[in-house]
Parts: sequence; C-alpha cells; structure tokens
Amino acid sequence: MFRQVFRMAENAAKRLKTSNGGSGVKIGTHNGHFHADEALAVYMLRLLPTYADSSLVRTRDPALLETCHTVVDVGGEYDASRNRYDHHQRTFTTTFPGRPTKLSSAGLVYMHFGKSIIAQHLSKSEDSDEVGVVWNKLYESFIEPLDAHDNGISSYDQKKLEEAGIEKAFSTGGFTLGAMVGRLNPNWNDPTPSDPVEAQAAEDERFLTASTRIGEEFSRDLDFYARSWLPARAIVQEAYKKRLQFDPEGRIMVFEGQSVPWKDHLYTLEEEEGESAKKVLYVLYPEKPVPDAKWRIQAVPVTKDSFQSRKALPEPWRGARDEQLDEVSGVPGGVFIHASGFIGGSKTFDGAKALAEKACAF
Repeated sequence: MFRQVFRMAENAAKRLKTSNGGSGVKIGTHNGHFHADEALAVYMLRLLPTYADSSLVRTRDPALLETCHTVVDVGGEYDASRNRYDHHQRTFTTTFPGRPTKLSSAGLVYMHFGKSIIAQHLSKSEDSDEVGVVWNKLYESFIEPLDAHDNGISSYDQKKLEEAGIEKAFSTGGFTLGAMVGRLNPNWNDPTPSDPVEAQAAEDERFLTASTRIGEEFSRDLDFYARSWLPARAIVQEAYKKRLQFDPEGRIMVFEGQSVPWKDHLYTLEEEEGESAKKVLYVLYPEKPVPDAKWRIQAVPVTKDSFQSRKALPEPWRGARDEQLDEVSGVPGGVFIHASGFIGGSKTFDGAKALAEKACAF
C-alpha cells in the first residue's frame, strides 16, 4: 500500500508544475523533503532576468528534468554548459575558489551566477573589483555554511574537540539557516491530502515558502555587504593609515566622523601588512556624527565573532560608571565600562583617547 501511494505521489509530481506566475524557462529540482540548498538555489536564479518569470518543476523523473532549462540538486550531473547543478555524485569534489568546503546546489549556483546577481545589485560590471570582493565575502559569510550543512561537514574537527575535552556549555537550539528551512517541511504526523496531486501541491507550496524565506535572508545579506560593508572599506583603510597619529605603535584606531562596519576590513588590512605590524587593540568612534557626541572605546575581538578581546579594558574599570569610573581610571569624563571590558564610553574624544592609552599600558 505504501509503495502504491508513493508511486501515485511521484506520478502526480511528474504532472505538476509549480509556477511563480510567469511563463518563462523551467527550473527543475527534486520533489519530496526539501533542503536549504535547493530552496536558495531557486531563489537566487529567479533574481536574474533569464529566470524572473521561470516556472518550477519538482520531480525526479529524468524525462521531465530533461525538458528544464536549468536543473538544481537532482539528476546526478554537474555540467554548467547545460545548466545542470547537482552535487550528489560520488565523484563530485568541486569547491568555491580558495575555499575547502564541497559545494551544494546553492554553492554551485552562486559560484556560476553570484557575480551576475551582485553586479546587477551594484550596477557594476561582473569583472569589477567591487563585485569580486562582495562575491567572495558573501560566499564565506552566507553560502559556505549552507554548503557545509548540506554535505554534513562540521565547522569544527570533532576528534580534536574530544581530544581537548571541549564540551558545549549549553544548547544552541540547533537553529541554523539549514534548520530554518528544514522546519518548513511537514511534520511526520501533519494531515496530508489523500489525493496525490493535492498532496504534491501542498508540498510545493511549502517549498516556495521556504525558498522565499531563506532568499529574504540572502538578499538582506547581499544588500548589507553591497550597500554598507563595501563602502566602509575605504573609510577603514583611511583610519588604519592614520592610526600612528594617535599611538606611535598603531594600537589605537580612530573613526573621526562616525563608526562603520570595521572588523572584517581591519583583519584584512592587518593580514596584508604582515606579522611585523603591531595589532590594533582599541577602536574609538563617536556615538553619533554630531560635534558634541559622546565617544566609545571598543576592544578589538580576537576574531569577528569572538567574545574574547585582544586586550580587554582593565579589570578594575569594569562595571564602573561616571564619577566612579573617573576615580578608578584617573581619566575625567568617563561614562561607563562594560562588565566584560569589551567596550566603554567617555563624554569626549580626549577622554576616550586617554582611556585607550592607559589601557594599552595597563
């Protein structure tokens, strides 16, 4: 009975075309349980003019897949010349340029179409430096984790963790981009239409919801890196060049107008300069781009997402505020120092700079 129902559902899938409202080219992917990689792959393709009015065919029938202009995550074939982007073959080992993680269908589509998507977003040519920088950054920050998730690749070497005796301090709830899409599949005991065509239509509707959901996150990241992160690069470069004006060893970097996303760019600049350069320990910036703004002093983290600072603000200052902070630091005009020592505030630039100088020497 189960096999009969399965065959009926598959036959229904072979007949069904899930449309996005247009009559353009066909994108093919598999039916059944869906994942983040093909959900995002379909979304990314539909950002481009060729696929803007595409229809979607969800099936495993080779004959139907053969009628599709582009096929992702099914078909057992990777051939960009034929727009075939599956990664399940035993012989498949393709990775993104300069990265070690085996690609999923999302990574494949991004590798081949990502520059076109970014160029369209930036109104730049695909071979421009700006497009290339965002293409690499967006892969590392957004696409690569999905490739790893779909291919069962852990972000840490489990054996090394066990050898070091490192255990999780608490559960993260298992919430990742992949899990977000996975949760949109039906539960095992959800009611399912008895008619195979209706059941497949309900499944496809869930897939489109998942594709839109993860696509919104992709577009949000794309917009951030294109409109905010990329323009910040020149500002960080200028602040990095001028850091010796504020500290002879270059340990203090100052944003004189306003703060921008600086961590990625700072690490890149330091890497380019080499091991001989002193690392930046503190970054100073005004809270607002106005003349009388208060100032912040922020300790540079060991890595972008680390809670550990290269040199946290001195322990005696932590948790102190206002007059108490002035007393323990010896610097007037203090506002606060966070209890963990990663950030603090002063009423003036001179006060923030004095705090940074004392912290460097502490």
